Amino acid sequence: MLHLLTERPTLVLAGTFFGAVAVAWLSGRAIAVVARLARRPFLRRVHDRCHRAWLATLVTVSELIAIGPAGLPADVEQPVRHALVIATIGAVSWLAATTAFLVEDSVMHRVKVDVRDNRRARRVRTQMGIIRRLTAVVVTIVGAAAALMTFDPMRTYGASVLASAGLVGVVAGLAAQTTLSNVFAGLQLVFTDALRYDDIVVVEGQWGRIEELTLTYVVVHLWDERRLVLPATYFTTTPFENWTRSESRVIAALELYLDPSAPVGELRRKTRELVEANPLWDQREWVLQVTDVTELAMVVRITASAADASSAWDLKCDLREQLLAWVHAQHPGALPRMRTAAADARLDRELVLS
Repeated sequence: MLHLLTERPTLVLAGTFFGAVAVAWLSGRAIAVVARLARRPFLRRVHDRCHRAWLATLVTVSELIAIGPAGLPADVEQPVRHALVIATIGAVSWLAATTAFLVEDSVMHRVKVDVRDNRRARRVRTQMGIIRRLTAVVVTIVGAAAALMTFDPMRTYGASVLASAGLVGVVAGLAAQTTLSNVFAGLQLVFTDALRYDDIVVVEGQWGRIEELTLTYVVVHLWDERRLVLPATYFTTTPFENWTRSESRVIAALELYLDPSAPVGELRRKTRELVEANPLWDQREWVLQVTDVTELAMVVRITASAADASSAWDLKCDLREQLLAWVHAQHPGALPRMRTAAADARLDRELVLS
């Protein structure tokens, strides 16, 4: 008789375990077949991402339901049931987080950033990245709190903990003031659309792209492959340049310092020829203007539009290099130089004779 009583709990729990594994396997196979026949990549991602969490949830919930009918001794059933409750909370939290991440990844998968004007796509990806982190934090905190509340001491002292929550909150708030301010600053940056992934910014005199944006800090990928890590509060308290907040298009601007005798008309015609021949120009606008004259040179400013910041940078470098080569070859006297009175008199005579 004792042998049968010992055997029964083992059989019930083992049968429940294998039954739950079989249900999880069959449901996974069904989803995989439907995904293949219906050509639904989303269902395939559901199977790949959620299968283990779904298996763990089925097994723990099934064992928790079966522990009563299994007929374990009272001194054994209580700790086993407690362990299964904690395992079930962990498995359900895992499944909830995995499902939330799957939905967020599906949204991000539909948003294409490799398009000409990707401002909206970058905004969605930035917001979904922050929501993903918030989801992980919330699920972890709720799961941990639920697991702790299964212990009798936590329930017994719950009233006293709540009574002292005000004092603890004040102390924790003072201790974590900087961290909390960065968290709120990160949320403000994301949901006010002030900053997004892949935005072109100028901070601390450095040009770069937003590579990572978290709840507490921002990583800027600088042009020379360095990373500038700044607290989120920096961008809410310090002015910074965002070149791509309204649109991806950027104006490339360069300045040439030339001798005042340089032929501006020919330079404008040559600039137009070079701009129109350059594939980086987006065919919207370009301008050449003499913006200043100093004691030694005149300042010629050239602007041309490009599709994005990297194209604008390359376009600016190309135009500068080509224009300087043309000036050096066709009008070497138009390059800036120091003059003396004798040189000026000789130049005047040459002009008169010519």
